[in-house]
Amino acid sequence: MMKGKMIAIVVVGLFLLQTNLVFAQDEDIQKYPSCKYCGMDRLQFAHSRVLIEYEDGTTQGTCSLHCTAIDLALNIDKAPKVIYVGDFGTKKLVNTEKAFWVIGGNRMGVMTQRAKWAFEQKKDAEMFMKDNGGAQASFEEAMKAVYEDMYLDTKMIRERRKMRKMKTMEHRHN
Repeated sequence: MMKGKMIAIVVVGLFLLQTNLVFAQDEDIQKYPSCKYCGMDRLQFAHSRVLIEYEDGTTQGTCSLHCTAIDLALNIDKAPKVIYVGDFGTKKLVNTEKAFWVIGGNRMGVMTQRAKWAFEQKKDAEMFMKDNGGAQASFEEAMKAVYEDMYLDTKMIRERRKMRKMKTMEHRHN
């Protein structure tokens, strides 16, 4: 009888621990439900979202590496302490420095034409590349690619928003 109670307590404890980890994992989405730079829903883009923790104790949540690059450039005097990114498959936040990155491939990126995806496990990155193409990279290489792509990506975003606005205006007039 005592053994059964002990097992039940351990199972409940593990469940509560896992639940707390899930809640802690989603706290960044609760604190930053949308990206301050583009307005995108960070829950919808949990697979590409980023959380920056600066050395001064402040934080910022964005939808993608593209918007993270904007935040880092605008806050040039604030040093990042750690940056987390959503794992492409699990959507779990992982340290960008420890993640396995894939640049490019046939999957459209978030806020970019040349995708930059993060994976907690190397095998997941390799499986993604097998199915979708792309090249393995480090976080430094992914950020360099973001800044290289910034002009064309910003131009693409601006054109898409212009087209969306024109379609909305057409629907209003019809």
